[in-house]
Amino acid sequence: MAGNGIPFVKMEGIGNDYVYIDARKQAPKALPKLARAMSDRHYGIGSDGLILIRSSKLKGVRHRMQMFNSDGSESEMCGNGLRCVAKYLYDRNYERKEEFPIETGAGVLSVQITPKKGSHEAGKIRVNMGEPRLLRSAIPMTGPAGEQVFDEPLKVKDREFRITCVNMGNPHCVIFVDEPASDELVHTYGPLIENHKVFPQRTNVEFVYRENDHTLHQRTWERGAGETLACGTGASAVCVAAILNGLSKRKVKVKLLGGDLEMEWGEHDNCVYKTGPAREVFTGVWEG
Repeated sequence: MAGNGIPFVKMEGIGNDYVYIDARKQAPKALPKLARAMSDRHYGIGSDGLILIRSSKLKGVRHRMQMFNSDGSESEMCGNGLRCVAKYLYDRNYERKEEFPIETGAGVLSVQITPKKGSHEAGKIRVNMGEPRLLRSAIPMTGPAGEQVFDEPLKVKDREFRITCVNMGNPHCVIFVDEPASDELVHTYGPLIENHKVFPQRTNVEFVYRENDHTLHQRTWERGAGETLACGTGASAVCVAAILNGLSKRKVKVKLLGGDLEMEWGEHDNCVYKTGPAREVFTGVWEG
């Protein structure tokens, strides 16, 4: 850290914005408190959370990502955040390869950079999000551990939803709706489902409208952050859930409030692949 201040970079992946701190040599203290302060959109920098770029101790892996939500809770992974970490490392020549691994709380994931023409600057970034986990015990959810949660009813207040649940490094509850999700639907039922008793570690919630078998519209109520403009692990879960429900092809475009992601659930390796942009917004020094 420089002096009494903490250098940071504000970055976003299709509107999913985080504050990034290069903590490979030294990390700040009291990270949950710092995440809440920095993320505050009135008194802080304003973001969906805080991400630290750290060194990995794993063999063959140089970099590690550590993530905190805007409420200070630590989360396993963020797909949009991981693309931003990859861009940070590549654009600054901390990583010169166009494909490299990054350690996350959900395991080691591979990122692939497509440079902008004629430069060493990341354009589109493809992330191997790994294999989806579908058993109740892996979500995690209450109930028989060995079962999958596929088009299952869930009573929430005065409504019943049909849910499909997927863990993509963090838990997701996917709900397909007959028309584009309204603010009332997302903001009323998102927090109720996030904190529903069947999810002992809470859950992210996706409300998804199917335009056709290769285009889906997603709104996300994110665990620990509220509604966000985008969610990469959520788009991965939506891709898997749509295929399981017979609603999309293996390759699908997921349209989020902040932009579009290209998604694919590979048949050859069972891994989910996510491709999209990342952008640096500004840099600064936090002295709060």
